[in-house]
Amino acid sequence: MAASDPHMKPKYISFDAAFERNFKKYKARLSETERQRLKKRLEIFADDVFDKRLKTHKLKGELKEYYAFSISYSERLVFKILDDEGIYFIELGSHDVCY
Repeated sequence: MAASDPHMKPKYISFDAAFERNFKKYKARLSETERQRLKKRLEIFADDVFDKRLKTHKLKGELKEYYAFSISYSERLVFKILDDEGIYFIELGSHDVCY
């Protein structure tokens, strides 16, 4: 799936135990409003990885195999698009944590 494709509904989303632990810690720090925003962002992502509201972008340099989308102004979720059109979540957090 090329980045130029305007839409992509992932076949599935997967992640490892380290991401799951980080996700739970991240979510625990959020206010209820922020949790709702995160939930909405993930719903949008599950429907279309490249939805304009997410500001999905390909990363550069050592991270050129990955993409990221915006959860908020300063928070990102880094992921990889797999050959079978699945998604693998890598990292979640502030710009500094993710890059």
